[in-house]
Amino acid sequence: MPIYEYRCEDCGERFERLIRRSEDRSALVCPACGGAKLATELSLFATHRSSTAGSAGAPMCPAGGPCPTPGACGLS
Repeated sequence: MPIYEYRCEDCGERFERLIRRSEDRSALVCPACGGAKLATELSLFATHRSSTAGSAGAPMCPAGGPCPTPGACGLS
């Protein structure tokens, strides 16, 4: 279920919506003004990586050092 970003062409409001079905998109209106003239915005994401992270690509464990079990604690 992707999250889409929109910009209202009437008032300029920017917002995100989770679209479960194609029918959800047809009922979409601006939360600020109720307008239906919406433009799909380019979605971007950001990642953060410390410059002190251990070896190339190895996630850091909260206890320090490379993580021996990536994903087990939910942080990597």
